Amino acid sequence: MLQFEELRLRLLGHEKALQDLSEALGLEKMKTEIAALEAKAAEEGFWDDLKTSQAVLKRTSALKAKVSAYEKLCGDYDDALVMIELANEEEDLDLLPECEENVVNFEGTLDTMTLTTLLSGEYDSKNAILTFHAGAGGTEAQDWAQMLFRMYNRWGERHGYKVSTLDYLDGDEAGLKSASILIEGENAYGFLKSETGIHRLVRVSPFDSEGRRHTSFASLEVMPEIDDTIEVEIAPEDIKMDVYRSSGAGGQKVNKTSSAVRLTHLPTGIVVSCQVERSQHQNREVAMRMLKSKLVEIKEREHLEKISDIKGDQKEIAWGSQIRSYVFMPYQLVKDHRTNFESGNIGNVMDGDLDGFINAYLKMESQKKLAQG
Repeated sequence: MLQFEELRLRLLGHEKALQDLSEALGLEKMKTEIAALEAKAAEEGFWDDLKTSQAVLKRTSALKAKVSAYEKLCGDYDDALVMIELANEEEDLDLLPECEENVVNFEGTLDTMTLTTLLSGEYDSKNAILTFHAGAGGTEAQDWAQMLFRMYNRWGERHGYKVSTLDYLDGDEAGLKSASILIEGENAYGFLKSETGIHRLVRVSPFDSEGRRHTSFASLEVMPEIDDTIEVEIAPEDIKMDVYRSSGAGGQKVNKTSSAVRLTHLPTGIVVSCQVERSQHQNREVAMRMLKSKLVEIKEREHLEKISDIKGDQKEIAWGSQIRSYVFMPYQLVKDHRTNFESGNIGNVMDGDLDGFINAYLKMESQKKLAQG
């Protein structure tokens, strides 16, 4: 039947891209490395050096996950093709919607996995720290910041990443003033780094008794989590530490003792805080990782030679330079102003369906690099 034959040819058209992806991922090299790492793990005395052994196991797990994801994609391709051919033989049009869905899902996964091969930056494979700040506008802006907080939590959950709250400061009446979350998983920073910037909301405010339309802003900072494998020199005398009582999100998320820690990097004015761990010492450790991550992110963004070249107070991106607009009224549309990618399904976007925006940005950056030679 014509419908099934067209769908079959569409799927077969991706066969070369599937093979190219194997080469781009370096699949055979990964399998060789996995075998070598597993042999190392089997050696006598492997556990004597706990730090090294954990690093080996973490690397093995990451490589296996990549191989498994590619093999699953190949399985999805084969299953979709078999189903189309069987449905065509039976001339069963009732199976057409399911066959189409299988092809669309395969194409989406292929596209996403292909884009991961573009994540070659030094920190792209790292976990991501996201920090939200409500803009001017009181309760409406604070509610918008909390909506973004939920949106990125949902994005992380959709991708099987572990999401944890590092810091949370309640809004005056609703929402939040600021918050930080850690998203842990392969390439979390590589995917999310494009989300840094100002996010603009247009809607009829539920906090306006006259039902007027409001425009609100919230900023998002995305940093790679810097672990112990990367050396970042920060002089102890450059750090000011304040301790305060934790508070946030209805009292459920944080410890209520005076264990929350705020660190200020005196040369730059950068401030980070953490309040979710049980002890002051643990909160300080997390805050130090956040500070190192922020300094590294600024160094990369400003193309500086070293951390000490960062000078002056690092301010938020100016309001008005929004990267994306979310319009709830008078129509529904989310539009990225850098790539012009847009979606009319605002409910899905607010539920964490951001891959279209992220992929469009990665493709744009890839094309820029190719154009530059």
